[in-house]
Amino acid sequence: MKFKYIIVIISVILILANCYVVTAQEPTDVLKDIPENYKKRSPIYDFSEKNLNSIDTIPDFSSKKNKLKITGTIYESDGVTPAKNILLFVHQTDENGNFELKRHNKKRYVHHRGWVRTDENGKYTLYTFVPGSFIYGKELKQIYPIVKEPNKPEYKIETFLFDDDPLLTGKCRAKVEDTDPQRILKLDKKEGLWVATRDIVLGKEIESY
Repeated sequence: MKFKYIIVIISVILILANCYVVTAQEPTDVLKDIPENYKKRSPIYDFSEKNLNSIDTIPDFSSKKNKLKITGTIYESDGVTPAKNILLFVHQTDENGNFELKRHNKKRYVHHRGWVRTDENGKYTLYTFVPGSFIYGKELKQIYPIVKEPNKPEYKIETFLFDDDPLLTGKCRAKVEDTDPQRILKLDKKEGLWVATRDIVLGKEIESY
């Protein structure tokens, strides 16, 4: 009995030790070097959660009329290999097209924002809502993303657009479809919310990648 008890204790210690190592390594996977200047650094670093995961919900999601679930896979530059531990940050206007701004430590930020980190299969899920057109101009409905790869600086990628946007017509649509049709979210209504897919290939839009 004592021998079995010792084995159990050792097993528990090993499991806990392994968990500690995994937890300790997680922040360095994607965020090895977080800029110290809070006011000037990219908002991709301003998350409040200790451990980011592959699912996040944008503030006010539950109260919005046009709820939206975006799922996708982020791939390595070859367009085939799923990219794990990639940080994806998004922000957007509200349903009226207004960037609702907040302030923290004297730094302004967009209230409707979220962070996900891809899982082992490169997948992510965002629960948000369909944004409105920017109120100060005839701009498309858009979601604005930033990507951060391990050991590389963060960079912006092209915005997410919407297939049913009446402003997405003519040359604008043709240009997007020729370069990256994945940018255009085609919404499908399922179980009370809109759903769409947005896959991303790392470095596709970066000339010096």
